[in-house]
Amino acid sequence: MTHESELEWFKSSYSDSGDINDCVEVATTPATVHVRDSKDTRLPHLAFTPRAWTGFVSQA
Repeated sequence: MTHESELEWFKSSYSDSGDINDCVEVATTPATVHVRDSKDTRLPHLAFTPRAWTGFVSQA
């Protein structure tokens, strides 16, 4: 299990909408893709399998 403090969060280079917090952040591990709201990073985050995340992003 990966602890939150061990995750390396990043935002898309396409997230430059004028509001620097108008985005989600993603952190990946071999088994899980973690997604959180960049406006309040203290809130719980979502966790997806890489396959589920790829499927979601391909439809977004």
